[in-house]
Amino acid sequence: MTKIKESLLNYFTLFGSLSTLLCCALPALLVSLGLGAVLAGMASNFPALIWMSEHKVKFFIFAGSMLALNGFLLWRNRNAPCPIDPKLREACISGRKASRNLYIVSVGVFVLGFLFAYVLPVLMF
Repeated sequence: MTKIKESLLNYFTLFGSLSTLLCCALPALLVSLGLGAVLAGMASNFPALIWMSEHKVKFFIFAGSMLALNGFLLWRNRNAPCPIDPKLREACISGRKASRNLYIVSVGVFVLGFLFAYVLPVLMF
């Protein structure tokens, strides 16, 4: 897989994770903090928030599949050789570290969104 495709996959993974955070975790957090009026104001200014909440299963499936695919590709390429040229080697190593860190952040955001969307509502009621 080319670097551009891997980079795009990283960004799609982060986008998917952030969409789960926006659709589910943010509204639940605002309501649990007693900020329902803020949520109502956000929903009136950002009507897609309601649509995203109604389709949260699709967002979680998309984000989960992107995370799984990205995790597999990161694991598969973990020992791939880097160029011999010192500058290119450093760029390769730093790119791998950045991809891994972005993946970890994406997984954390996904888990946070999942907790707010599916786990905490069951525990609160």
